[in-house]
Amino acid sequence: MKIPLYIYNSNIKTMDRRDFLNISALGLAGLALPAGTLFAKNRESKAYNVVILGDTHFDTEPASVYHSHYNEPVEWLNRVQRAEFARNGEMWRDRCPRLLKRAACLVDDNTAMAFQMGDLIQGDCGNGPVHRKMLDDVMNRFKEEFGGLPFVTVVGNHDIRGVDAKATYHDYMPGRMSEELGKKIEKTTFSFNIGDDAYIVLDFNNPDNDEIEKLLAETMGARNTFIITHGPLFPMDEQNCRWFFHGSAKHTEERRHFRAEFAKRNVICLCGHSHRTRLTDWSGDGGRIIQMEMNSVWSSEAKGVYKVDSEGPEAYGAYRKGLAEMPDGSKIVDESPLFDEYRPGIRRYVNSNSAGSYKLNVSGKHCSIDFYAGDSTRRSETFKLR
Repeated sequence: MKIPLYIYNSNIKTMDRRDFLNISALGLAGLALPAGTLFAKNRESKAYNVVILGDTHFDTEPASVYHSHYNEPVEWLNRVQRAEFARNGEMWRDRCPRLLKRAACLVDDNTAMAFQMGDLIQGDCGNGPVHRKMLDDVMNRFKEEFGGLPFVTVVGNHDIRGVDAKATYHDYMPGRMSEELGKKIEKTTFSFNIGDDAYIVLDFNNPDNDEIEKLLAETMGARNTFIITHGPLFPMDEQNCRWFFHGSAKHTEERRHFRAEFAKRNVICLCGHSHRTRLTDWSGDGGRIIQMEMNSVWSSEAKGVYKVDSEGPEAYGAYRKGLAEMPDGSKIVDESPLFDEYRPGIRRYVNSNSAGSYKLNVSGKHCSIDFYAGDSTRRSETFKLR
């Protein structure tokens, strides 16, 4: 039975879903089981879905509510970030609440959880206690909006940006994730499962290589392996193209190592960061990685309409080639070899500037993501992943 649009009863099967997920999550934390024994390998296990938000940059008006202590000394950064405060306040006045309500109405009897792809908040509070309040305010609001559904978020760069922000996030969020998943979470890199599917959450700001290797070993044998990360696994066709998982030139060896490990598992990557709705389907290193970038920063009404800006392998990296400057005004560096490394393996590439909410659908036979631009009552696009 589908829940009627904009009418979602938070009491419907909430405890059933939570009990299921608690048992499932605790299974991942099983005692010293050999790799692969955590999964029953039932390829026809029950179908489920997950409602997903991309970056949200939660904020409010006036800016003094969360930013009265803000005092960035670098002029161009101060200018850019204060413009972001204004953008956020305007979009959270009306559009983003509409988007959030639309996302909540995607919940049905088969919805297992809700995800958010990092940059949950704007950050830039200039004060640890205020940063904690910003995190607490948005977590409580989203949790209520989704009717008590288990809610998982991944750390983004804005979530740890500002005075004492990183320490505050690391002190606050593992405890909240422990409550949501029914298992002890101690780091910003962790895993859980839904049925026979493994979900590995990565901190792309500070990759914990040993922990990632451990989680990959523990989840061996999963039907599907999903990587949840704020920053994508592939170079972004943006000014800061190296702002992705192990994207720094000095981390090339680690980047290629984990790309190969993920490809061998044929992972599906769910991510944000770029403020784009973008699908990249890549084959190489003996396997395949499908990546879906998601965006809920509804910064203008126009972004509430789905429109493809570019597509096809030849479009990958083309946008950046036409740029002359970085955000700080410095000359842009040619990174063509980086894009050339990936382009031959791209099967599908679809790039859109649109913002909205998403629904991941998983069964033994298929995996897809439905996209709803803005607060659209109709599905804007379906991206087939498997």
